[in-house]
Amino acid sequence: MQLGLDSKRALVTGASRGLGRAVAGALCDEGASVAVCARDEARLAKVAAEIGATAFAADLTPKGASARLAQDVIARLGGVDVLVVNTGGPPVGTFEAVDDLAWEGAVDSLFLSAVGLVRACLPGMRAQRWGRILIVTSVAALEPHPGLILSNAIRPALHGLVNALSREVAADGITVNALLPGFTATERLQEIGVGDDQVASQVPAGRMGRPEEFAALAAFLASEPAAYITGQAIACDGGLLRSI
Repeated sequence: MQLGLDSKRALVTGASRGLGRAVAGALCDEGASVAVCARDEARLAKVAAEIGATAFAADLTPKGASARLAQDVIARLGGVDVLVVNTGGPPVGTFEAVDDLAWEGAVDSLFLSAVGLVRACLPGMRAQRWGRILIVTSVAALEPHPGLILSNAIRPALHGLVNALSREVAADGITVNALLPGFTATERLQEIGVGDDQVASQVPAGRMGRPEEFAALAAFLASEPAAYITGQAIACDGGLLRSI
């Protein structure tokens, strides 16, 4: 299948490792001009060199940082046709274990940074009447997981944003979708102590997902053939979700 991405310009955040790196690599492989963002400047520069992307090191948590990043990328690439919003997971913990600062930080990093990126990229997409907005959330947004109170509470708000925004921009040729990774073999799972044995007992597929499998879904949703898919929350989880 021809995805039609060889003339597109993409911005992928959280791209120095894991899912973000895999998505950025897949878009580069399809011929897109890709800008990658992450906080670790040295690691990001290495990834950008490996996959053929342009690095923009930035922390998107401070107010206005995500909008500034998007503006810098637009100035360098001439625009953003595909926006992939991927942020690291917030700290783990139960309700009683997280304080007000943790809640504020999670809202800033998970939700408001996404709003700033979309707000900055949307005018150009509307002007050209073509765009793809992908927001990476988690299966925890549909079925909460123990010990992930911040993610469980905040990521569902992104699904509301995706669905509502998709209705506002569909007539402009812009799609907006959420991508829900399940247990995928990334550093994030190692950090929260999830192992292969635990996953095998929960996931019908009997294994963790691979980042490149998730990236293939993202690349398709960013493509020309996916123009009629919008407002959706699509999981890549090996059958983990039980909801209908």
